[in-house]
Amino acid sequence: MNYFAHGYRYVDDPYFLAGTAVPDWLSVVDRRVRVRPKDAAAHMDCGDAVLARVARGVSQHHSDDAWFHSCAAFAELSLRFTVEIRDLLGGDAGMRPSFLGHILVELLLDSTLIEDQPASLDDYYRALADIENGVVELAVNRMQPRQTEHLALLISLFTRERFLCDYPDDRQLLRRLNQVMKRVKLERLPEQFCELLPEARRAVRARREELLGLELSEGA
Repeated sequence: MNYFAHGYRYVDDPYFLAGTAVPDWLSVVDRRVRVRPKDAAAHMDCGDAVLARVARGVSQHHSDDAWFHSCAAFAELSLRFTVEIRDLLGGDAGMRPSFLGHILVELLLDSTLIEDQPASLDDYYRALADIENGVVELAVNRMQPRQTEHLALLISLFTRERFLCDYPDDRQLLRRLNQVMKRVKLERLPEQFCELLPEARRAVRARREELLGLELSEGA
C-alpha cells in the first residue's frame, strides 16, 4: 500500500495517521532508520499519548502491508504490469520493470481512492498539517536505536508538496515516477510509459475491493 490507502481511514486521528506514513517517509529520508513491528508494539500502550498513537499507526502500516502483499490481486496485477512494462521498455532485463510493477499497483490504488473521494485527500493533508512534525520525529527516535534528524523536515515538504494530488493525471504520475527512478538510481521512464496507464488504471479499479480487503484491521 501507499500513503493514502494506508491513512485515509484515520484523518480524525492525526498522530495515528502520521504513524501510518512513518515507514514510507523513512524509506525516503533515512533508509538506515527502521521502525519494525516489534519496535512499534513496545510503545503502543505507553503513557505518552502521542508516542502511543504514532506507534499504533506504524503497527497498522505493517499489518496493512503484510496483508496487501500476500493478496492474490496484488500478486496478479504486479506480475501483469511487470510483463507489460518490460515489453514497453524493449525487453528491459533489469530490475526496473519488476520494481515498477510493484509500486504501480500501490500508486494506482491511491489514485482510485483519490478519484472516488477527493474531499478525503484534503482531509488527509489537513490532518497532517495539524501535527507537530518534530514531535513525530522524536517519537520515531524513541522507538528504535538509530536516530534521524531529517524526518520533521520531510513531513513539512510532504505536506506542502501534496504530490498525491498528481496521481490521477497520467503525465503528472509519470513525472512523479521519474522522481522515484532518480531517487533509487534507475533509468528514467520515457513519455510512452503513459500509454499503458489508462488500462492499468482500469485493471486496478476493477479489483479495488480485493486490494483494500475487508480483512484489514482498523487497529485504532
